[in-house]
Order: sequence, then structure tokens, then C-alpha cells
Amino acid sequence: LSILLSLLVPAHPTRSPDCGGILTPSGLSYRKSGPSLTQPGTARQSVRLCPTPSLCSGRNQVTAVTVAALTLSLVPDAGLRLSIDVDLGVTSAPSTTKAMRISILADFHMEMNPEGNLELVTSACKPTVEEMQSTEETERPSCPSTSSLFSIPQICLEVSKLLLSPNERLISLTAPFPVTPSCQVQYMPLAAPMFSEQGITISLQTTFQVAGIAIPLPISPAPFSMPEPVSSSPSHLTLAFSEHFYTSLFFALEIAGAFNMTIPVSRAKITPLPRQMGSLFPEEQPVVLQAVFRSSPRVVLEEGKAALKLFLTVHIGTGAPAFQSFLSMNMDMSAGLVLSVASTRMMISAAVTEDVELSLAASDVGPVPADLLEELFLLPIREAVPAQVNAVLSEGVFLPHISGFTYTDVNIVIHKDYVLVPCNLELQAEAG
Repeated sequence: LSILLSLLVPAHPTRSPDCGGILTPSGLSYRKSGPSLTQPGTARQSVRLCPTPSLCSGRNQVTAVTVAALTLSLVPDAGLRLSIDVDLGVTSAPSTTKAMRISILADFHMEMNPEGNLELVTSACKPTVEEMQSTEETERPSCPSTSSLFSIPQICLEVSKLLLSPNERLISLTAPFPVTPSCQVQYMPLAAPMFSEQGITISLQTTFQVAGIAIPLPISPAPFSMPEPVSSSPSHLTLAFSEHFYTSLFFALEIAGAFNMTIPVSRAKITPLPRQMGSLFPEEQPVVLQAVFRSSPRVVLEEGKAALKLFLTVHIGTGAPAFQSFLSMNMDMSAGLVLSVASTRMMISAAVTEDVELSLAASDVGPVPADLLEELFLLPIREAVPAQVNAVLSEGVFLPHISGFTYTDVNIVIHKDYVLVPCNLELQAEAG
């Protein structure tokens, strides 16, 4: 199978994007309300800023944590900047409680690691510690002064730990997602994202696996580049998919055999065929249609609409004991595609239009007029082909996403050669 697949198209197509996304400043600032961090128990468990606990003899405790201010902003052509002010309540002796403010300014950039995953990396960190107020001290504690408890290296280490969870989520972006039981889709970044005032732009290349083997996809006739971001967009994120992305999807499903179909037809309905059929099959036998692709399907995107072009060869024959064809015809049809999004999946459904062409390919029963072929076989094929497409795609196709987030307030805009999907992000609540 791998040898056969390798012969279908060139084995080393040029790496180029076929989809991607733009995370806007609105999406970057999106956050979902969570539990308060001012509870003493939570604070003691989650914040450990004393660099050398042995010096403190267990007498210094962080008893309250309050995030006074937090902003995450874009630094064009560089990365992200985090500015955060955290107020701490620190008890260093039974009668001494100090209020401290830690202000942190940290810069992040994004890299691609050797595994092909994106990673946020700290490029600069500048913390400052300020004592806000204190209660009357009855005696000097044995520990150093409270401000000395917070070292710059230790604070910056804690800042770097903030990236562990986002980086774990980023790994999920490149996870393989099932399309059918034998076909998987995977989105791979081609380079680190671009940072601009309009947002964070990432370009992705889609790969497909059929039966566990990566298949070489058709080469895009024209390179795809992410559309210019709209600075006034209220959406958190805009996904973009090229025409070639959809053609590659249907190509992969064709290779997986997802569209091979057998259509039963009543023999009574084909009695107008020439009498030679009776001599070929004197006994009553079931008649079936087998449809296969003679050329790969193609998706065409125009302003406001999407169409799936199908190029089929339909074999008419008997199905018992083994299929034996006595008539073949070529059929070209166009199916309109309806696109929508549910959670993190794109739902795709097809409805055949009137654009259908039939022609005789081979016949063991003599010449058959095209109008007779259309009268006998057009309706069952027109009904069966979109039904098969819709059954294969009934679960939808996973969109590029990271774990924990779903898409809401989705709007799909079809342009010539590409589709835009402006949407908002919603962070899902995690158990525990």
C-alpha cells in the first residue's frame, strides 16, 4: 500500500501552508473567571517564593495572594509582554504581617522545538519588590527582612513555570485527529508565528494518514498565504482554509475508499435496455451500481459558495455470485457544500445540483442513448452520492485547536479560493 500511495503524486511536495489562524488582541486578552486566589490555603499551596526555606525556619508564610493588575500585550515582530502586580500578605512572626507588592515585567517569544511543536519561551524578566505596610513588630524575627525573601532568580523561575500549562496545551495543536476510522488529519506549523499589532498569525500545513501511512497530497496550484488580519475584528480568532485544504481532504477520503459505494437498483426499472441483456443474464439476478472515482474530487470556492466537483465511473452489473459489469458510464457532477462549525469541528454537507453530465463508457449490451441512461440511472445516483458524502462527514472534521478551548459565535465567510472562520474562544471548565 505504501508503494502504491507513493506513486500517486510526487513524494516530496513543497512545504507550503494550506490553512492557519490569526489570534487577535481580543482573543489574547480573553480570560474566564476562576476561583479566588486570596484564600490562605490556596495561596500557601500555590506560591513558594522563599528561595531558601531553611533560613526562615518555617516562620515566614505567604498567607494571601491578590493579583492587583495583569495585562498581556503584543510586541510587534517580537512576542508577548506580561505585566503583573501581585499583592502578598506575608507573616514572618506571630505578631508581624507585612503587605508586599511584587511587580513583574516579562517578555515571551515563541519557538518551534525539534519535535515540530510550538513553545513559549521567556526572553526577559524584570521583577521589583516593594513593602507596602507592616504591623508593629514586638521582636525582630530570626529570618532576614521580608523583602530579602524574594530573589530575582526565584521570581523569574516562577514566571517561567507559568508557561508550563500553555506549552502543554500548544502540543495538542499538532495531535492527529480522526476523520474516519482509517483516515486521520494533522495540522503542523511551518514556522514560529508572526507577531504584529493586529494579532498572532500562524501558518499550518495539513497532512493526512490513511491506514497509518502518511499520504502525499496533490500539489497546490497556487501558494496560499494568510489573508491580512482585520484590525477592527471583534472576534478572538480568525481561522483561514484554502481551497486546496478542502481538495486535500476529499482526496484523502477517496484514497481511504470512503466514497466507494454500491447502489441496488430494481431490475424492473431497467427493462428498457436492449434485449441483449436478457441473453447475457437469462435468470433473474439483482442489478447493482458501483461508483468509483476516475479522477480525484475537487473543491471550488467562489464568493459566497462552495462546490464539490465529482468525476465518477459508474458500473452497472449483477451482484451475484460476484459483481459482473455489463454497462459503464462516466458521470461528472457538482455538489454544493454547506459549511458550519460545532465546537471544534467543521461540519460539511453536500447537496447535488443540476450540473450533471452522463456519457457511455463501455457496454456489453450495445449502444445505449444518453437520454435513456439518464432516465434509468440519474435519480438513484443523484440520491446515493450526496448521501454517501454526508454519511462519511457526519461527524465533521476537527479544526486546528488546542485542548480546553472550543469555538463559539462562529461566522463562516466563503471567498474566492479560501474560507474565513471568525469566532470567539471559550475555555472549558476542568474537573478539580
